[in-house]
Amino acid sequence: MKWNLPNILTLLRLLAAPGLAIMFLYFTRPYADWFALLLFVSAAVTDWFDGYLARAWKQETKMGAMLDPIADKAMVVIALMILVGYSAEHWTPWLVLPATVILFREVFVSGLREYLGDVAGTLKVTKLAKWKTTAQMIAIATLFSQGIFEHYLSKRPEDFADLNWVDVGMVWSGRLGLWLLWVAAALTLITGYDYLRKAMPHLKETR
Repeated sequence: MKWNLPNILTLLRLLAAPGLAIMFLYFTRPYADWFALLLFVSAAVTDWFDGYLARAWKQETKMGAMLDPIADKAMVVIALMILVGYSAEHWTPWLVLPATVILFREVFVSGLREYLGDVAGTLKVTKLAKWKTTAQMIAIATLFSQGIFEHYLSKRPEDFADLNWVDVGMVWSGRLGLWLLWVAAALTLITGYDYLRKAMPHLKETR
């Protein structure tokens, strides 16, 4: 592996994925929520920088091309597991259903890529797929922020009047996060179908 800056950023993003869960293992809330949010946002920012720098500096490598989608999927999958797990007290199909759609698509496409082997590299990533990833990242970051608002409000109910802005933040970050997650799930379905459609000629049985 060539240790240029784009590849280092990609590797750090991959290592940050399990770090999200570790935040909730070693820190109490809302500190865990804060650290997870900052870690997730930082990793999402590197997702743009590593690709941009690799192209600008002509440092694109096979290892970087392989690790980049893995790091993206790991971040999204682990973050969704945390969000669903820590919302267990009031979990709702409105959160679980789009999360399930996203996880199913990622597993399905990963399996399809593995089956196609070298042919998978010829199926280019579309702009819509990049928008899908962006929508997922923004939705997850917004839902992480809801956990911060919710924890502060539940710890100090006697100061509700003083914490009215916290209540508003909790409600709207939750609503906005869910809306964005449904948008991301819709884009996930569309891009998954598009990938399957492009892969179909390579899946035909030969006689």
